[in-house]
Amino acid sequence: MKTVTLQKGKDGAIRRRNPWVFSGAIKREEDGIEDGDLVAVEAINGERLGYGHYQGGGIRVRLLAFGEDVLPIDEVFRDKLSQALDLRRQLGLADDPLTNAYRIVHAAGDGLPGLIVDRYASVAVIQCHGIGMFRQRRLIAELLMELMGDQITTVYDKSAKTLPDRYPAEDGVLLGEQVSEVVILENGRRFRVDIADGQKTGFFLDQRDNRWLLGSYSKGKRVLNTFCYTGGFSVYALLGDGAQVQSVDLSGSAIDLTNDNVGRNGDFSDKHEAYAADVMEWLKEHSEDDPYDIIVVDPPAFAKNKHKRHKAVQAYKRLNARAMKAIKPGGLLFTFSCSRVVERQLFYDTIVAAGLEAGRNCRVLHHLSQGADHPVDLYHQEGEYLKGLVLRVD
Repeated sequence: MKTVTLQKGKDGAIRRRNPWVFSGAIKREEDGIEDGDLVAVEAINGERLGYGHYQGGGIRVRLLAFGEDVLPIDEVFRDKLSQALDLRRQLGLADDPLTNAYRIVHAAGDGLPGLIVDRYASVAVIQCHGIGMFRQRRLIAELLMELMGDQITTVYDKSAKTLPDRYPAEDGVLLGEQVSEVVILENGRRFRVDIADGQKTGFFLDQRDNRWLLGSYSKGKRVLNTFCYTGGFSVYALLGDGAQVQSVDLSGSAIDLTNDNVGRNGDFSDKHEAYAADVMEWLKEHSEDDPYDIIVVDPPAFAKNKHKRHKAVQAYKRLNARAMKAIKPGGLLFTFSCSRVVERQLFYDTIVAAGLEAGRNCRVLHHLSQGADHPVDLYHQEGEYLKGLVLRVD
């Protein structure tokens, strides 16, 4: 194992158990280190602080372990995957007859930075955000099949879009049966998941609890679900006895998927309408004459890096101000940001600015986040990415 040595005074983050080593903290690297290699990280005095996967770029090392002890890599992965599965059993997800879709591994939150694993019924989808994890994908797949027994029959790798362009990869089945889509259960609701071509790993599992909350508010209400994608919030609103639900997304394929998922959960032809349209334009057209009881604003990430954060914040403000104008007095706004670089306080401040721009009195009823199967390492705040608020708009 080759060594990466930190600059003097740059070892504090690791000693506080943050698993990311940034390039600016590094004084020197041994010759011959390649992307994906396991490297030891040392302080300037030669003390070994841990080891992990090396990759050229801003985040230079993602640590798998802290301290001086080094275990065989298969033992490291077996132990961390076992702990991850234990947590999902503790959460009541592993054997829930009404839910067979959840996150198995949430990167650093489960001690495996650079790795995402989601379960969709009998399929486990691996998504590697680091070359080191990608080089271990076969081992990960074999361990998942072993540790999960007959719960999993297929392991699918979907890393092509999350790895650097310099490291070409193809998506596809690693182990088990060939599959490209599957129907899942979430709180008894049915959804078709397009594993091969869908966004992320195929479905936004992080919103499960927030969808349930929306359903509890929906009885007798007129609900608008913007950026609907799979129609998750729409299905929960309909099964929560919503009076009328409209789903809007710019993508025609998203609208087709939404209609398909709504149909899988009952006949709601008299209650549900789906439209392929620009969300901002839709909100402008419905801001005064035909307001809603509840609006869900759950857009894709507006900012992938800090350079785009200012423009993203302005876009969130305009979007939410427009949504507030389209809500009846006493109605609710469920609003979210999944942009990692837009921190929770900044998102809150942005919604404050939107409320002032809309000229509406608002009260915060709920602070929302990702589900517990997306845990955040206490020492790695970067693992918290989903922010949400439920506002009463008067």
